[in-house]
Amino acid sequence: MNQKKLQQLGLAVIKIERAALQELESRIDQQFVHACELILECQGRVVVTGMGKSGHIGGKIAATLASTGSPAFFVHPGEASHGDLGMITAQDVVLALSNSGETAELLTIIPIIKRLGIPLITLTGNPSSTMAKVANANLNVHVNQEACPLGLAPTASTTATLVMGDALAVALLESRNFTAEDFARSHPGGTLGRRLLLHVGDIMHTGDEIPRVLQSASLSEALIEMTRKGLGMTAIVDTQEIMLGIYTDGDLRRSLDAEINLHQTTIAEVMNSECKTIAVDILAAEALQRMDQYKINALLVTDEQRRLVGALNMHDLLRAGVV
Repeated sequence: MNQKKLQQLGLAVIKIERAALQELESRIDQQFVHACELILECQGRVVVTGMGKSGHIGGKIAATLASTGSPAFFVHPGEASHGDLGMITAQDVVLALSNSGETAELLTIIPIIKRLGIPLITLTGNPSSTMAKVANANLNVHVNQEACPLGLAPTASTTATLVMGDALAVALLESRNFTAEDFARSHPGGTLGRRLLLHVGDIMHTGDEIPRVLQSASLSEALIEMTRKGLGMTAIVDTQEIMLGIYTDGDLRRSLDAEINLHQTTIAEVMNSECKTIAVDILAAEALQRMDQYKINALLVTDEQRRLVGALNMHDLLRAGVV
């Protein structure tokens, strides 16, 4: 088979699945609205279930719901009839996936779900199926054609089901006024979580790790402090730890160009008194933005009285995964 033929086959699949998704637009109807209402009224969790490929899609839908403000988990219907039904409570909502709407494992547990008075939402490809008829809300995910040329492997149907699940999750997200900060709390290990949850105080150097010298110190003493602390700069403070200025590696190069005596010159004579500072409760991502804005590699952290409480540089942000 030549390369052109392979490309044609791939494009044909995309065309079929795109047509299936276009058909879904008319299915965002009152049944969809009712399904959203049932989940918004739920005092427990959304229990997603499905067999085979529908089960795999169900797992992803459950994960999406859980990460966007609608607590959810997946239960395998085969295991449910052997004890896992105990995981489902009367406060929950069940979201059952079946393209045929006649999946035996689901039909086995649905009577128990209905007996407990648990709302049932189904995603089926057959609105006349048993599951669709007994559901409190049925979302029609029927497709006219699978992308598989044999018409056997679930392809367009699983794509349509996944997209309908995403539509549910996003509609619920908006209804709950779910924010980026809420999302980050569900993703503390991800890049977004680090950017939205990590504050300057979480990564800054404190105590003896902060490079600082008194204003009466010589330039050579300041350089020794910079070398010891390894942040590429030092703060200049008074006896009350109030920030007076900063001296950086860049300032050192300028001092050497001016042939300044390192031992006789005081740090107060060469420091930059208009240094940029940041508060301890500011997001680390904002610290990065300020470094980019002012083209600097380090920031000193001060309190409301301009007292020195910490220091950080670009390497700290890199290690924290903010960059």
